[in-house]
Amino acid sequence: MMPAIATPDLFGSTAIPGLAAGADVLGVDEEAELIARIDAEPLSPFRFQGWLGKRLTRSFGWAYDFDNGSFAETDPIPRWLEAVRSKAATFAGLAPGDLVQTLLIRYDPGAGIGWHKDRPVFEQVVGISLGNAAMMRFRRRGANGFDRVAIPLLPRSLYHLSGEARHDWEHSIAPMDVPRWSITFRSLKRQAGAG
Repeated sequence: MMPAIATPDLFGSTAIPGLAAGADVLGVDEEAELIARIDAEPLSPFRFQGWLGKRLTRSFGWAYDFDNGSFAETDPIPRWLEAVRSKAATFAGLAPGDLVQTLLIRYDPGAGIGWHKDRPVFEQVVGISLGNAAMMRFRRRGANGFDRVAIPLLPRSLYHLSGEARHDWEHSIAPMDVPRWSITFRSLKRQAGAG
């Protein structure tokens, strides 16, 4: 069964509660500069329990180690990401300082990301898509199999996952034939009893 294609309405909302998308949040020159900055970083293949993925990544602020399940502070978010983090926070209705983790990803041809939910330690997820368009797929197990939805991730667009979209649905991006870059910002889940 083909997934329903959700296109954002005028207010950026989609068919899944908690999923919002916005187009053209960056200019073409900003996008080119961000891609060059990402490519200049020491990116490493994504590691998952001894397996090396095709996508290349680098974390700032906080890093989750999928080989041993540890979560720790890492290099601070660099200044060159401050302006785009501010745009992401504004779109999500957050303060820039709430987005304390950043993940840079370069998807070379053949790279994608499988079905997953972001780690439970994270709460809000705001992603910015660069380079080439991709389709972000969502699925949720229902009584009669999986409910499926897909949204286009256009170059220079962003998406925000919160609530139901963040916690009840898995998401993925199929491998592509062209390169793509992304910047993902995340907030941390508040601990019980925390202000």
